[in-house]
Amino acid sequence: MNVTAQGLRQRLTEALAPTTLEVLDESAAHAGHAGANGTGAGTHFRVRIASPRFAGKGRLARHRLVYDSLQDFMDRGLHALAIETL
Repeated sequence: MNVTAQGLRQRLTEALAPTTLEVLDESAAHAGHAGANGTGAGTHFRVRIASPRFAGKGRLARHRLVYDSLQDFMDRGLHALAIETL
């Protein structure tokens, strides 16, 4: 199954009820790099997210919530995830 920005967006919405969410597929910019699958999609993403679940948590804990929410995508080929928590 392909990893898509829409799939990540749906999972993060379900798991973290974000007030702000932007998911960008940056895979094409990483063609030829480690983890690239040759299609230009589905391997490298950037997530900008704000969520009430982040209240009172430090940066590492906020990132862990995002990673935990997307673990099955990592298992399916998501190679790199840049996270910006707001």
